[in-house]
Amino acid sequence: MNQDLMEKIVSLCKRRGIVFQSSEIYGGSPSTYDFGPLGVELRNNIKKSWWKKIVQERNDVVGLDAAIIMHPKVWEASGHLKSFSDPLVECKSCHKRFRADEIKDKCPECGGELTEARMFNLMFKTYAGPVEETGREVYLRPETAQAIFVNFKRIQETSRMKIPFGIAQIGKSFRNEITPGNFIFRTREFEQMELEFFVQPKKAKEWYDYWQKERLKWYLDLGLKKENLRLREHQKNELAHYAAACSDIEYKFPWGWAELEGIANRQDFDLKQHSKFSGQDLSYFDSETKEKYFPYVIEPSAGVDRTLLAVLVDAYEEIVGGRTTTTKATKEVEIVLHLHKKIAPIKIAVLPLVRKEPLIKLAKDIFSKLKKYWSVEYDETGSIGRRYRRQDEIGTPYCLTVDFESLEDKKVTVRDRDTMKQERIAIDELIDYFEYILDD
Repeated sequence: MNQDLMEKIVSLCKRRGIVFQSSEIYGGSPSTYDFGPLGVELRNNIKKSWWKKIVQERNDVVGLDAAIIMHPKVWEASGHLKSFSDPLVECKSCHKRFRADEIKDKCPECGGELTEARMFNLMFKTYAGPVEETGREVYLRPETAQAIFVNFKRIQETSRMKIPFGIAQIGKSFRNEITPGNFIFRTREFEQMELEFFVQPKKAKEWYDYWQKERLKWYLDLGLKKENLRLREHQKNELAHYAAACSDIEYKFPWGWAELEGIANRQDFDLKQHSKFSGQDLSYFDSETKEKYFPYVIEPSAGVDRTLLAVLVDAYEEIVGGRTTTTKATKEVEIVLHLHKKIAPIKIAVLPLVRKEPLIKLAKDIFSKLKKYWSVEYDETGSIGRRYRRQDEIGTPYCLTVDFESLEDKKVTVRDRDTMKQERIAIDELIDYFEYILDD
């Protein structure tokens, strides 16, 4: 795995409309990306998988979708106004800025002399109101967690949940990163999948261990290779001041090991802080033990875009000469994305063998029926081999081919992307067949 692989994945994403730079026709907006038709589907499937595992399949977690712009006191209470900063240095020659903890003594761009480091707050500031001079100063949220904490009491009471229980949220966050990079790994606008799981203080260690195992298993279930994943416990000097423990689930990206998800024991810091600053009692009364206390919080926090990048890297394969002979150029390289079927953007491709009317009509009828259940693509352009390859390149797990025999025996050929195995399946059994093989 190397930087060459990263460049190939970026190229594939642009070529196939998965991810590309925002405002591209105007030269692009630095470190911001748009997700095309396939990228939207892949992203949504990742989020659906997370929500299904964290909320839908559990009876101790409920959901939230909170506003991005919150009362500025929230960020004062959480400590973000005072301490959500990175050390910044500026080159005296080219005036480019860098994180001081990521470079050496000289400017990496021009070799110029650097200024002394100063702390740079990462929050985006704006104003609420029609006139900037009289508007209230507000911030785009740098994380989704604080919205969960300030809504803790309301959600606990309205949903009648008892400790231990969790509140989950998927949403956009914004950080004015000094040096974003590595494609969509570190950007200024990103989406988080966060769970705040509230527990009795004495049970915090037990739940912390539990969520480490659960979250690591989820990535394996997405199809990521075990050898490319690891759990790294933070050293004491890495811990945030409020954390009793923290660990990262890391993935081996082309540039090395990097964080996919953080799992932290935040103790009772957040609820206490918001109780203090708001004047509202956010403690919890345990009707079973007759105790009143501030719950501890175990927080698994994952990035949608980092997960998307990891599954692309993990699934990418190049095959010199291809797996099927479609041209005389035997050195042609075929790209296959071995995406797990539950997150693949397109589940099934319907392909008439040739562009002949009886086959096209039957193929379109099948396409219309299957599209009611799954994301399905119809393609009649080019040779059948070329169409197979196009689907392999975007990670479609199954291709369904309608041939002349289909008009007689009412069956079609279903091809498996990974095994290349082909089966003849009756048309009237296709829905049952795909329900079985696509079942999560």
